[in-house]
Amino acid sequence: MSEMQAAILAAPGTIRIDRVAVPTAGAGEVLVKLEGCGVCASSLEPWAGNEWIHYPGDAGGLGHEGWGVIEALGPDVADLAVGDRVAALSYKSFAEYDVARADAVVRLPASLAGQPFPGEPLGCAMNIFRRSDITAGQTVAIVGIGFLGAVLTRLATDAGARIIAISRRESSLALAREYGAAETIAMNDHYAIIEQVKALTGGTLCDRVIEAVGKQWPLDLAGELVREGGKLIVAGYHQDGPRQVNMQMWNWKGIDVINAHERDPAVALRGMREAVDAVASGRIDPRPLYTHRFPLDQLGAALDGTRDKPDDMVKALVLFP
Repeated sequence: MSEMQAAILAAPGTIRIDRVAVPTAGAGEVLVKLEGCGVCASSLEPWAGNEWIHYPGDAGGLGHEGWGVIEALGPDVADLAVGDRVAALSYKSFAEYDVARADAVVRLPASLAGQPFPGEPLGCAMNIFRRSDITAGQTVAIVGIGFLGAVLTRLATDAGARIIAISRRESSLALAREYGAAETIAMNDHYAIIEQVKALTGGTLCDRVIEAVGKQWPLDLAGELVREGGKLIVAGYHQDGPRQVNMQMWNWKGIDVINAHERDPAVALRGMREAVDAVASGRIDPRPLYTHRFPLDQLGAALDGTRDKPDDMVKALVLFP
């Protein structure tokens, strides 16, 4: 094919589907015929409109959770083959094809055939889990149970930790219980939540608290729930402006604060490889989290759902025929 369909963010709140040239794999690159791409909450700020975003965007832009089959190899690619099914770290995957560096894809084993595999967010979960330093016997609060929070609940439970899941929707709390949470608390009253966690921990609060929402109030709450000498892990993607923190409390408690976002591609790839192993082995099963599926021409509806979170939505995928 010389042309493909690609989604373009034409203006805030407006997606246009154009026919554009299929990209060519350059030296050290592969061309991936995409099967699908996950929809990430980090796309919501450009979708809403920001003064620092330029419109229209690139063809396929915003899509960075793609997986598919290698269609062509560029020069100097030795360890991959046409037909390999892969998850890719590439960034224009709301399109039928995308190009990725050969060292930025992870092969998917035959045991995952037919399964969606948005490798980038699954890899993020593995990296956050590693940074969180969770061990058996700890009490871990996870604030915000969406896709990321649910996967982290499973990983932390599997490590032998006791999980207190805190989230807004009852469906999210039910999901947390399915993925192993020992306790669940509705996120509706700041001080009541603190008292509930104190009651559950004998007043000591939590060894680890993972904030997975990306908003000011959940960050404030997470800081309150960490015990003295514990660790606060910021997994939420805070991209809508500055945050204020209670540094007096953080200092007094002597907590460690970890920004669990990675920018080193090698670290991201390590997380993706770990995710492949975890899913293939059955350690985690993300399939129940892929609750909504859309064709490319309904990407706008997928972004709206990711923003508005109807009660049964966890993760939206855009799938290609």
